[in-house]
Amino acid sequence: MSINWFPGHMHKARKEIAEVMPQVDIIIEMLDARIPFSSENPLVPQLRGNTPCIKVLNKADLADPALTAVWVAHFEQQSGVRAIPISQQHPEQIKALLKLCNDMLPERNLDIRPARAMIMGIPNVGKSTLINTLAGRTIAKTGNEAGVTKSQQRIKLENNVILTDTPGFLWPKLSPPTCGYRLAVTGAIKDTVFEYADIALFAADYLLQVYPQAVMQRFDLTELPDNDLALLDAIGVRRGCMRKGGVVDLEKAGTILITELRAGNLGPITLETPDMVSQEQIDAKAEEAAKSKDKAEREAERKRKAQRKYR
Repeated sequence: MSINWFPGHMHKARKEIAEVMPQVDIIIEMLDARIPFSSENPLVPQLRGNTPCIKVLNKADLADPALTAVWVAHFEQQSGVRAIPISQQHPEQIKALLKLCNDMLPERNLDIRPARAMIMGIPNVGKSTLINTLAGRTIAKTGNEAGVTKSQQRIKLENNVILTDTPGFLWPKLSPPTCGYRLAVTGAIKDTVFEYADIALFAADYLLQVYPQAVMQRFDLTELPDNDLALLDAIGVRRGCMRKGGVVDLEKAGTILITELRAGNLGPITLETPDMVSQEQIDAKAEEAAKSKDKAEREAERKRKAQRKYR
C-alpha cells in the first residue's frame, strides 16, 4: 500500500512560502528526530536556495540518542546547514535557537535590522509548541494531530528575531514508499488515510530487527515472535484484543503498538539511519526506472500493433 496525503491547504502553503522566501534570512526546518530523513521535506531545498538553514531534530527524547548524533553529523556535512537535537521537555534547548540564528548571520547588524527567520516542517512535528516556548506565551495553536496550522503568521521574538510561522505541508509523492509508512507511524499523516494494522505490521517488522529487547520488555514476552504478524498476535493476546473464535483483532493490536511507540513507551527509538535511506533511495530509483522502461516498451508495442493493423 502507498501512503500519500496532500490536501489543498498544503498546496496553498507551498505557494505562499515560495512567495515570501526572498525576504527570509534564515530557515528553521523542524524534523522528527525519530525519522530525520522521512520528515525532511524534499521541496525545502528548492525553496531555500542558498539561505542558511538550521535543522531542528525535535522529539529527541523519543529518539535513539546514538542515531540522533549520527544524523546531526550527516546534516552538518551540507553547506550552510547546522543541526541541533531538542526536546520540548527542555525549554533551554529551544531558547538556544535564537542565539544560533544570530550566530549564523555574523555580518548582519541585528540592532539595525532584525533577523527574519522562517520556521518550516511537516504536520505534527511540534512547530507550534516550539514557537510558544520561544515567544514565552501562547501564540500558535497546538494539537496532537496533523494539519493544525493553516496560515502564515509573524512573531517578534527576543535576540532581534522576527519569525514567520508556516503551515506544515507534505509533498505530492512520498518516495521511497517507506517514508509514507514512517510518517504515518509517527503521526504526521492523519489516521483516516491508513489502517493501523497496515502500518503496525511495518513498524513491527523493523522493531523485531532493530529493537527486539524493547519489544519483549514492553509487552512482557518471554520469546521473540518470528515475524511482524506474530508480534501483533502476541500483543493482541497479552492486551485482550480478541474477536469471536479466539482470533486476534489486528486493527486493535496494531493501534496499541503504534500508540505506545508514539508515546515513547518502548523506549527511545529511531526508525531510520542515513545508510538505510540511502539504499532505499537507490532501490526506489531503480524500481522507477524499471517501471518507466516497461511502460515505454508497452507503448512501443501498442504503436507497432496499430501500424500493422492499418497497413
